[in-house]
This record gives sequence, structure tokens and C-alpha cells, in this order.
Amino acid sequence: MNRTVIYEKFGGPEVLEIRDTPEPHPQAGQVRVRVTAVGLNPMDWIFSSMPQMAQQFGITLPSGFGTDFAGTIDETGPDVTAFTIGDRVYGGAVGRAATDHLIVDPTGTDTLEHTPAGLTDDTACTLPVAGATAAAALAAIDLRAGDTVLIGGAAGGVGVFAVQLARAAGARVIGTAAPSTFDFLRDLGAEPVPYGPGLADRVRALAPDGLTAATDLHGTETAEAALALGVAPQRISTIAAGPNPPGGVRATGGANALPGDLKRIAEAVAAGDLTVPIEARFPIEKIQDAVRTQAERHTHGKIIVTL
Repeated sequence: MNRTVIYEKFGGPEVLEIRDTPEPHPQAGQVRVRVTAVGLNPMDWIFSSMPQMAQQFGITLPSGFGTDFAGTIDETGPDVTAFTIGDRVYGGAVGRAATDHLIVDPTGTDTLEHTPAGLTDDTACTLPVAGATAAAALAAIDLRAGDTVLIGGAAGGVGVFAVQLARAAGARVIGTAAPSTFDFLRDLGAEPVPYGPGLADRVRALAPDGLTAATDLHGTETAEAALALGVAPQRISTIAAGPNPPGGVRATGGANALPGDLKRIAEAVAAGDLTVPIEARFPIEKIQDAVRTQAERHTHGKIIVTL
């Protein structure tokens, strides 16, 4: 049995189906992963509901679902030297992760890393997209010790990494979020501020000496507030404003993460230096419920699908 989440038309969570598909086998340079956990990201349901976005990433119908995964290699193809059967791994395979047996090509566009000792699959599967995106967002603004940085969407899946990485770098962190998540953000080391109209004024009151950097992990509101507060455009980044964000600020994403960023984050989580809050776990049979929860965008932490 090889359970696979598939959708044959674009739409809401109701288009996702679980099919029993033939077991795949790796070819040269590929490995097969017995997936045990899939970490959901907003991009997953955006792809399955928005044809234009899916097309940009080469996704066509029918399609698999999910990107981030963790599990154990149970089969290898010829010419594989960096991984062996029995290795615990995690990584990313865009539009294909939610399946019992996943073919991964670590020399191609897929991501595959060894899972550090002490890191569970449930936690490892949360790292690839969110961890790499957070690292790229902060690298784009050259974040450093002594900065006062505004992070938009600080309680989201990317935000929880960005907050902690910024704090570890020695920055003061102000994070936009819903009031219901304020205690959660304070526990991560951020000073919370409500998003919405008047954001620049609220941030000015909280940081009268000004901001030095900002990253917008949700849209453009935080970037626009930072510009209004006098932050230089080259010290503001966005991940969800498209290729031409407002005011000349820097657009970036997980693909721009530096080599080694993901491994560094995973090792920090395994060592207990970074925390990965998990909001909820769903079995694969409840994939539609998992995606509904993810799409509400009111969670603080990651949504996990277990197989």
C-alpha cells in the first residue's frame, strides 16, 4: 500500500484525496524515503487552490501535495554515495511529499539532509521551507547584533524561526501578530505589536529610537511601515510581496538560503537552542482538516501530517 495525497482539480481542501498508488522505486542518483511526517506550509494549499501560483512552480494536474517531509531511506538507486538504507532524513520535494514512499533526487531540485540525533521526525519535517526562508529573509537585510528589527507575521511558521534566529544574532525583535499570540511571542523573545492600520505609530511608540531593519513574512504592511519609519530599503526584506515589492525593498525566499543554513538550524533545534512549536498533528486520513487548519493562518506553530 502506498497512500498518496492527490488532487485533480484546483480548489479548497475538499479537492484533496488519498489514493493507493503503485510503490515507486528509485533510479540512478535517487533514494526512496519511507515518509513518517509532513510539515505543512501556506505554499502547499496556495498551490492546490491557485492555478497561477501552481504554474509558476511547474505544478500540473493531477498533482501530489506537500513539500516538507521526514522519514527513513528504505531503498537507494545506483550511484548514490551520500545516503544509505536506514538513514534518517528530512527535506523538501515540491508538490510530492504527502505519500508513504517518496522518490527524492538530492542532486536535482529536491532537498535532502541527514536528520541529527535527538531530532524527531515530527520536528525535522517542519524545517526545510520555514527554516530556509527565515534564514534568507534575515540574510537579505544583513541582520546583526545591535539591530532593532521589525518582523511581520512573527507568530507564523516562518516567523517563529525568524524571531529566534534574530534574537540569537543579538538583535532586538519587535514582531507583528494577533493579540492572542502575544504571550507566545514573548516566550520566544519578541516584543509583540498588533498588525493592522496604524502599525507605524505603534512601532514608533515601542521603539522611539527607531528601527534599523525589518522583514515582512506575510504581505507588504510591515515593509510599508518600516519605510514610513525611515528604514533604508536595502535593510527591509519581503517573502510574499512578489518580485517587485514596494519602495525597492528586497524580495527573497527559501531558495536564496545559503548552503549550510538548513543544517545549522536543524543542529540548533536538536541542541535545544531553537524551539519549534507544533500547533497540531493530523493523520494523513485527516489531510483536509489539516489543510483547513493551516489555511486559517491563525495558528502559532506548525501543522504536522503523520503517516
